[in-house]
Amino acid sequence: MSKARKTAASSGEPDFWRVARDWLHHWLPKVRGSSPKTVEAYRIGLESYVRWLETTEGTQRSHIGFGHFDRARLGRWVEWMRTERGYSDRTIMLRMTTMRVFLDHAGLEHPALTALGNDAAGIRVKPPARKPVDHLGEEHTKALLTAWGTGDAKSRRNRMLLILMYDTAARIGELAALTIADVGMDKPARVTLTGKRGKSRVVPWEKGHEPTWPPTSRNSIPDRPCATATGRCSTRRGTAPSSRSPWTGSTRSSKPRRPEHAAGRARPCPNASTAT
Repeated sequence: MSKARKTAASSGEPDFWRVARDWLHHWLPKVRGSSPKTVEAYRIGLESYVRWLETTEGTQRSHIGFGHFDRARLGRWVEWMRTERGYSDRTIMLRMTTMRVFLDHAGLEHPALTALGNDAAGIRVKPPARKPVDHLGEEHTKALLTAWGTGDAKSRRNRMLLILMYDTAARIGELAALTIADVGMDKPARVTLTGKRGKSRVVPWEKGHEPTWPPTSRNSIPDRPCATATGRCSTRRGTAPSSRSPWTGSTRSSKPRRPEHAAGRARPCPNASTAT
């Protein structure tokens, strides 16, 4: 054991390197269930602060302890990242998140270090600017869903993956972790998606690929346009209007919903007054 570590041990201060190793190799992956990418991001953030202490503050690596994680040093580190390194606001926020999570863990393991976590939480950094999301239009969505044909098994598989992502809003990781047991085709059809930290969510999946608005209540279902050309009003909530599938190009015929859903949910036709 080095002289600096002997001094820290004799003063009762926890060993920084031992706590950091336990946090990265045991607590995050095994107890908290963080993904390998999350653990790697935290490791990079902690290593960035250690390198800053070495190169800028002149602290030897073997002498680094929890006494170097005070509010003043963390503030100088944030200023150095912004002015000297030119890091973006998002990168600085991620680095500070690493310090907050690590010092919170250290405070839970050693209550004497709780003040360090409180000081780190009090350092506010500028949040990154949110960029507007450029959504795909209807034509672009149709082109994406019909990018693969049905000529061979690989094309049919890729096409089905696109359709599944479109219908369930699944992330890439959730789609990769999907198994046969996660897909239930009995009524009501559903897909169980497992995301970050093992969290699961059940997404309804209509067999006929009807529009997927959230049916939280009767009033949450939007009105459909009145199809006067077909001779019947499709604003009735018990009837699904004809529509052209964006992935097959075929027209689905209208069919009534189940009786328990359609009963008592008809709406007056807006063209009724003009039709007489």
